[in-house]
Amino acid sequence: MSDDTVKYFAHESACIDKGAQIGEGSKIWHFCHVMSGARLGRGCSLGQNVVVHSTVVVGDGVKIQNNVSLYDGVILEDDVFCGPSMVFTNVINPRSHTPRRDQYQRTLVKRGASLGANCTILCGNTIGAHAFVGAAALVTRDVPDHALVFGVPARLEGWVCTCGVRLELGTDPEGEQQAACEDCGRRFTRKGHLVSESGKT
Repeated sequence: MSDDTVKYFAHESACIDKGAQIGEGSKIWHFCHVMSGARLGRGCSLGQNVVVHSTVVVGDGVKIQNNVSLYDGVILEDDVFCGPSMVFTNVINPRSHTPRRDQYQRTLVKRGASLGANCTILCGNTIGAHAFVGAAALVTRDVPDHALVFGVPARLEGWVCTCGVRLELGTDPEGEQQAACEDCGRRFTRKGHLVSESGKT
């Protein structure tokens, strides 16, 4: 970009509509379209052929790989990863002949979550902080923090650390399930379907 006031990079083939808000240090690559009203945070990366609709909110440090469309109603918190060609929806019962713009549902992806390549997130659901959705999974319900889900439909198959390594939960003498990440040393406690960080080793 030639304008000295612009603090982000956009490839010459990208279309950035007037009124889009883009944070400093973000990079927007070939054939992307960021619509008026969309908000992107600092240090984001949009791969080739990404579309960001007008009410979308994207936090800082988000990485969106090629061929992803962020439709109205999608909110991505900081440090979310969207794998190549993964899919969001925003209407439960779409019909081409019946407009449903007043029925868009919110999809919230919380801080640090990863959405694998070719997965599909049905609208109206929340993906928990640091959760990991496997490649090609179909998410039809909320995903807890730190959960590992995969399959069609996606089911809970384990738990992952903030750094992305799978956790091996064991039961301590008091009956609580505990885990320590073998990679970064973070410690976690599980109570029901809630896994939370409890410190470092």
